[in-house]
Amino acid sequence: MKFFNYRVVIFLLCSAFGIVFTMPSLLQTEFGQKVSLGLDLQGGMHIRLGVKTDEAVQNKIKSISTSLKYFAQKEGILIEDFRFDESSLRFILLDSDEISKLETEIATIKGLVVNKDSELNYVITLSEPEIEVVKDMAVAQAVETIRNRLDQFGLAEPTVIRQGLSDIVVELPGIKTAEEERQARELIARPANLELMAVDEIRADQVYVLSEQKAREYGSVIMPDSRGDEIKHLLKELPILTGEDVVDARVVFDETNQPVINFTLSSAGARIFGDFTAKNIGNRLAIVLDGKVYSSPVIRERIGGGSGQISGGFSVMEAGNVAIALRSGALPASVEMLEKRSVGPSLGADSIKASMIALISGFALVIIFMIFYYGYAGIISNLALISNIFIILAVMAMFGATLTLPGMAGIVLTVGMAVDANVIINERIREFLKEGKSIAKAIEDGYSNAMRAILDANITTLLAAVILYAYGTGPIKGFAITISIGILASMITAILGTHGVYLALSQKISRDKNHKKWFGIREG
Repeated sequence: MKFFNYRVVIFLLCSAFGIVFTMPSLLQTEFGQKVSLGLDLQGGMHIRLGVKTDEAVQNKIKSISTSLKYFAQKEGILIEDFRFDESSLRFILLDSDEISKLETEIATIKGLVVNKDSELNYVITLSEPEIEVVKDMAVAQAVETIRNRLDQFGLAEPTVIRQGLSDIVVELPGIKTAEEERQARELIARPANLELMAVDEIRADQVYVLSEQKAREYGSVIMPDSRGDEIKHLLKELPILTGEDVVDARVVFDETNQPVINFTLSSAGARIFGDFTAKNIGNRLAIVLDGKVYSSPVIRERIGGGSGQISGGFSVMEAGNVAIALRSGALPASVEMLEKRSVGPSLGADSIKASMIALISGFALVIIFMIFYYGYAGIISNLALISNIFIILAVMAMFGATLTLPGMAGIVLTVGMAVDANVIINERIREFLKEGKSIAKAIEDGYSNAMRAILDANITTLLAAVILYAYGTGPIKGFAITISIGILASMITAILGTHGVYLALSQKISRDKNHKKWFGIREG
């Protein structure tokens, strides 16, 4: 019989795959994908953030105000004294014939409570259940936004999870220098609140003599320039568009080779932008980012296509971070730092050392026992075991997974399960050999009888790992990933691979007729 059968070929290919793709992690080469170490193994930064959920409610009121004002302008509905504050929106409808049309539009917005001081004086607030929904969604959206930003920033396996009603825990492995920490904090906490706002052309020259309160009475707001707070702009309070309408943002270089940010609006945003610019030719449109005016160009013509540009003396890195923040979306409300602590790499080194001692010593004892008890069959099992570990590490490296302490526990558990599978197979083969069956028949019946018990154990463990991954967080997911990869790898190595090796060697084993050497069966 030829040595190479399809089982052996698959086993050798998987082993080669494991060895090749594990080398960059083991040798820490500059090329190739590597397994990343988690916060508990390499140190890093642990941050607890608090989301200002009341701001999310204010922003919701502001967003509704913008939508209703755009609708009124589009439909030619006359409204005056349009104002909003932290909790309500107020305006006066001038034509009672438009009540039905206006209230039909208001009814399409979920969670509003409409009151009237008189027939035409509207006061709109959010219902209590809607306020709770907005606060809950603000925290959930902040978690997703921060996770997207960190992913795009290139940090390896950051952990971003919700804690309680309004807190978010962020763990950043590998953050070691003060500069890395500063960049990460800026990226996480940047609101990235982009607004396109109309300049109050009528009173713009009064911006340095108006108070904030007086400006609000005119429906305007005073905002500082990005070049310095001493430069001020008087803008209409209601933005034309917000960052919610941005679908893409990229860093490009202008004609002076300075980095600027080109952004693209959604189709709905592009339509609103086009309508506004068409009606305001000759006026200025301010581009506001996080409460600072970056530019206020004059509208020369209708601007279609739904794209714009932010320029403001950015460095390349700043422009890149702003673009990432815009692509990831604005935070629904600002966040505040509640707790920050660094996990030193020395703790991680101690953990790695203790874990490696446990892993290597346990692994060595298993190898010695398998050889001592099963002879050559133990060596075959050990080869499958070693191949299994290489495959686990290679798959983790390819997908950029992070190895944590629970993940190392998952590897140790996988080693135990792989050994268990080989013990069951070897024992079945030994039983059939003792019954007097031929080598080939004992191998086939041994695998056939052992398969059900092995599959039951592996499938139930795999299902548990899937549930842990679906509902777990952070280290629990790492444990689930590691053990899932290990189980699938052991199916290839411990079952398919060793079976192929036995089939390839069956004639040699038959000729040898030394069951003690091959399977550790003592005579008598």
